[in-house]
Amino acid sequence: MRGVDLGLTRVGEVWRRLGAPRPAPVVVTVAGTNGKGSTVAFLEAMLAAAGHRVGAYTSPHVLAYNERVRISGVDADDAALIAAFERIETARGEVPLTYFEFGTLAALLLFADAALDVAVLEVGLGGRLDAVNLIDADVAIVTTIALDHQDWLGNDRDSIGREKAGVARAGRPLVVAENDPPEGLLQAAAEHGAVLVRAGIDYGFEPAGDGWIWNGPDATRLTLPAPQLAAGCQRANAAAAIAALRTLRDRLPLPTHVFARGVAEARVRARLQRVAIGAGELMIDVAHNPQAAEVLAAWLSAQPARDTVAVFGALVDKDAAGMIAPLAPYVAEWELVDLARETERGRDLASLAAALDAALGPAPRRGWADVAAALDMLLPRLQAGARVIAFGSFLIAAAALRWLPRDPAA
Repeated sequence: MRGVDLGLTRVGEVWRRLGAPRPAPVVVTVAGTNGKGSTVAFLEAMLAAAGHRVGAYTSPHVLAYNERVRISGVDADDAALIAAFERIETARGEVPLTYFEFGTLAALLLFADAALDVAVLEVGLGGRLDAVNLIDADVAIVTTIALDHQDWLGNDRDSIGREKAGVARAGRPLVVAENDPPEGLLQAAAEHGAVLVRAGIDYGFEPAGDGWIWNGPDATRLTLPAPQLAAGCQRANAAAAIAALRTLRDRLPLPTHVFARGVAEARVRARLQRVAIGAGELMIDVAHNPQAAEVLAAWLSAQPARDTVAVFGALVDKDAAGMIAPLAPYVAEWELVDLARETERGRDLASLAAALDAALGPAPRRGWADVAAALDMLLPRLQAGARVIAFGSFLIAAAALRWLPRDPAA
């Protein structure tokens, strides 16, 4: 099995050997740097509220691989996944596949067998050469464009935008969820012949009391509640989901009330997930690049001040200093976790300390072998009213979630 090996030739050949399964009559593909998982959750919740049978494919998982493949809100079970993997192994012969390609083909098989109405597919990396792009989407969304995975996608927003625009299809809508998308994204979308649906031009949203209003073509106005997903960017994600579904209204008519219900009911694990512990709170977030860290910092800026500690770890291919810097005004001390013990991609304590120095200069910090050890030490402070933010990697978020049963109050 290969690691990362972008391109559709190998996986496309195996897909054709499997019968080129289309996962559902209607397919929505979601690409972007941040916000993909939340946007998928909004789409899933809105469609489910209308009574549609929905499959959702996302990555990476937080606690269990099964989370990546959901049918009607239920994670795929082990037996179904294993059966799909066995079919793929038989079909591939001598064709090598990556871990992600195996998983994508398995999701497509399970969805094709599940009599879905709609499949929502999250791109793993980029867009143009990602295995998800085997499927022609009826509508695609690009959430945000930021610097991440530069070794594969390019070193500037224009280059990355061009790669992500690869999910666009001629004559079909492409929802661009940023108000200031890079020109590379817009140029590539035009080259593909996509029908652009742009935030700030073709649709928008505005605050209204405790909720907000989505504005669309033909003077459409939808009054919506605040999302349960807490970050400020979630209105933009929900707005993009609504814009995408509205482009399908001739094929997939949805009563307007399902949008409000979907906004209210969408949930995603480890996206500003708050757990009360005594008088304190543990916030668990998968923020793993500078743009996501800025969203986390914006949330913190709107919260009442309290003693705040960060439990932080990162991978070697991520900009650790760029993730640390936005949190500087809100974090009193840093508990650094050695992810090199868990994966060869993980940063060790020396690398994290260097990133902290680069971002902040001298700052209070300690080093830990794992998240559980750091949280065990912090538990008395949590119970006394402190706030702990665990972020920097999906691995950090997963370890924090696994730690929770240690505390009866959680």
